[in-house]
Amino acid sequence: MNSDKKLYTFEEIKQKLANYCVYQDRCHAEVEQKMREFVLIPEAKEEILLYLMKENYLNEERFTRSYIRGKFYLKNWGKIKIKMHLKQKGIHDKLISSCFDEIDENDYVKIVRKVYENYNAKLKGLNDQQKKLKTVKYLISRGFEYDVILEVSD
Repeated sequence: MNSDKKLYTFEEIKQKLANYCVYQDRCHAEVEQKMREFVLIPEAKEEILLYLMKENYLNEERFTRSYIRGKFYLKNWGKIKIKMHLKQKGIHDKLISSCFDEIDENDYVKIVRKVYENYNAKLKGLNDQQKKLKTVKYLISRGFEYDVILEVSD
């Protein structure tokens, strides 16, 4: 038995995990990671996961939609980067694709344009061709699609 883990009752752990999900939308992988902090048998973990899903504390679609909105509208990430990070969290391609309707296409182009213009304006001491190349590379690193970047860079 691992002595550095504090012991809780089953109900206390269930409540702690419910609170963890209430604080912010979580995916299954995050909840399973959090469960590793507690001493639980596999059956108890399964029961807690079922409880969290049944009571709608844990909802993969809601998490995915919230994640997409946050990373796009607050952090200005592109679809490629968002999708990659969601896949790392164990979210399925089908669910990711169906949730991308959270991003309005007009907003998407506006954000790409805004990020392009802001970054491009910061570059000093380069000719136009060098600035454009550096800016395109930057936008690709932010997860934006090459064809969309080219659309706004002309």
